Amino acid sequence: MANPHIGFIGIGQMGMPMIRNLLQANFSVTGFDLNPLVAQELKNEAHFEMAARAITLTKKCDVIILMLPDSNIVDRLLWDSDDALAKAMNTKQTLIDMSSSDPVRSRANFDRMAQLGISFIDAPVSGGVRRAKDGSLSIMIGGLTPAVESVQPIFKAMGKTLVHVGAAGAGHAVKALNNYVSASGLLAVCEALIAAEKFGIDPHLVNQVFNASTGKNNTTDVKVENFMLSGTFNSGFSLALMRKDLQTALDFITRMETPKTFADACTQTWTQAEKTLDKGADHTAMYAFTQKK
Repeated sequence: MANPHIGFIGIGQMGMPMIRNLLQANFSVTGFDLNPLVAQELKNEAHFEMAARAITLTKKCDVIILMLPDSNIVDRLLWDSDDALAKAMNTKQTLIDMSSSDPVRSRANFDRMAQLGISFIDAPVSGGVRRAKDGSLSIMIGGLTPAVESVQPIFKAMGKTLVHVGAAGAGHAVKALNNYVSASGLLAVCEALIAAEKFGIDPHLVNQVFNASTGKNNTTDVKVENFMLSGTFNSGFSLALMRKDLQTALDFITRMETPKTFADACTQTWTQAEKTLDKGADHTAMYAFTQKK
């Protein structure tokens, strides 16, 4: 696909830097968000324009990327809204769902769009705002190989680790499972640091040991000092979204009829934290929640 014009729907904390990287890679981008003011800082970019309606993207874009909170919003935008995208797209266009979607519903969207002759790829990301900004996201990709290969330059503009993990829905399955592993690791770190501190050990020193030992994970490496022990709790990813991704993972594991004892317990704790903490709390505020239990 030579120099495709890209449509991008969902200009949030992740979407904004992803668009910036696409522009830096010399792609032309037409964006849409329910809040048009989010794109003010892009208004002077030569190859960016903001659309007033989502349906506008189907008239001028070769590839449309969705970066939305969940499958309910994705499905409504594709099929049920007045500006239903799938009904307006043509067989030369490709839709890439980079949202945090349900893998089973993504596979259903692939099947429905295939009947219309439209390529559908699921390609959620991991790495947070920091890696969205520097273009080093991990992208987990599901879909048919020819379609995936045709949009590789787009993925390379936004990510560093690109893995085609399987057929349609596989990308969203791996994303949900990855966030389950990440959330469970963060919860374990919270409980460990709080126990150590109660015993009289400096949690900063404990985390140093974790990072030099087998307990090291993304939380100990990136989040403990920057967002948790500092008390800032502003990593840029909400607790509500983490809880939602956990529920998606739990639902998926349940459908697979595989062991889920720990997934159940982990999801229950994150659900309790979401109900207890302020609305909009960052996911790293799990540390504050655990301290107060």
